[in-house]
Amino acid sequence: MTDPVADHTLPPSVARVLRTFRSLGREEKMQTLLHFARKLEPLPERFRALDRTEFTVPECQTRVDLFPEMRDGNLYFYADLDPRQSPTIAAFLAILFSAVNGHPPETTLAIPADFVRRMMEGIGLAGREAGLDAMLARVKRHAQLALAR
Repeated sequence: MTDPVADHTLPPSVARVLRTFRSLGREEKMQTLLHFARKLEPLPERFRALDRTEFTVPECQTRVDLFPEMRDGNLYFYADLDPRQSPTIAAFLAILFSAVNGHPPETTLAIPADFVRRMMEGIGLAGREAGLDAMLARVKRHAQLALAR
């Protein structure tokens, strides 16, 4: 049987996240999510004054604004949300950003469409998956736009 995470088209940083989550039981996944929720960096001051319209993820039940930034050919993402009110979202974004920040846009675009399902499998948070998928789609759209420039 082949390891679905060993897909050689996955960037190593993304494969590492999926491999880690695949190896954890439900309680360990929940603890890992709580750990990562605390690791989400606060939104840098330079983004606070921007009009949020194009950065908001309307599909998410919780107010989340995602900000992309290109520096030296690498993409960085930042989020504005209250991690205490939305620890699952904060954790997901911290994990996602740890896999793609500081990498070229192609790394973000190589994230598989089922990334959220594979990462959150067995946790019992299916109600959150639509919003998390929307955040992933938004991040990928920003990566696509960065490539087009």
